[in-house]
Amino acid sequence: MSESIAAVGFYKRVSTGDINQLDASLREVADTGADACEIAIYAEEIVSGGRIMQERAARVAKIVGNYRFKKLSLHGPITSNFMDREYLEIHKKIMLANLELCNRLGAGLLVQHSGGAILAPGESPADLDRMERDALAEMALVAQRYAVRIALENVFTTARNQYRQTPSEMAETVRAIGSDNVVAVTDFSHAYIESTYRNLDFREQLRAMAPVTGHLHVHDSFGLSAVTKKFHHPAEATAFGIGDLHLPIGWGDIPWEEIFAELSFLPDTTLIMEIGSERFADEQPACLEHARRLASRSNARMKNFRSDMHVL
Repeated sequence: MSESIAAVGFYKRVSTGDINQLDASLREVADTGADACEIAIYAEEIVSGGRIMQERAARVAKIVGNYRFKKLSLHGPITSNFMDREYLEIHKKIMLANLELCNRLGAGLLVQHSGGAILAPGESPADLDRMERDALAEMALVAQRYAVRIALENVFTTARNQYRQTPSEMAETVRAIGSDNVVAVTDFSHAYIESTYRNLDFREQLRAMAPVTGHLHVHDSFGLSAVTKKFHHPAEATAFGIGDLHLPIGWGDIPWEEIFAELSFLPDTTLIMEIGSERFADEQPACLEHARRLASRSNARMKNFRSDMHVL
């Protein structure tokens, strides 16, 4: 039976749109010894108006084909939002293109941010939840043909009066869709920030997500929302400990060992560290070692649980 966490790796350096940088960026990840990689496909300028630019896609496929990561995933647009009433059809068209790119590049998973919106007059949160759920269910049918998982990522509130599902509510969306091709991404820092902002129990939110989680985003923070605070330079945010900092493991105060000793996830889950080489190349080797220990801890818990169930 597959391990709960089957591979550990890094998010590829986000491109400026120059495909010539892609090979060097993938090489950076491979040289760490990581066995997984996530490509910010939205930054490679492959999709235009929802259409794949075929020549450019072929160039990207050739470069990616030079690497043999155990697990490859793609991250869809950060602004992709199935709660966007005005442009919903465009959002779906872009996902269809990215699912096709997953198939071409050999990526088994596409990350999609969970939705958010300001409620319109007469609109209820349930209306937005339904819009997102219906769109994901439609996309799941396409993902099934490609044998790709759509992974819905929990996101924190970014503006006052914005509606977003809590991490546990987002997990309920995944359950309601009821497709093996739709799973959750647990982004621990995002969950921490949202839990602090809404006065929720962070660990309870993680427990609610874990059973439907098939992908992990790991990076550290202090769980403090930046909705009302802006900084001149990312290093200032680090100094203050405010916001979605994407820090190396151990630079924030997330209790990683306790979390991974307690939680297990769906089989064949990938752990991706969103700790970029453009800021923290020197810290990546230690993060990789630490993340592998965390994965082993979670896998051991799952193995022991299965053994106990077998005895029963």
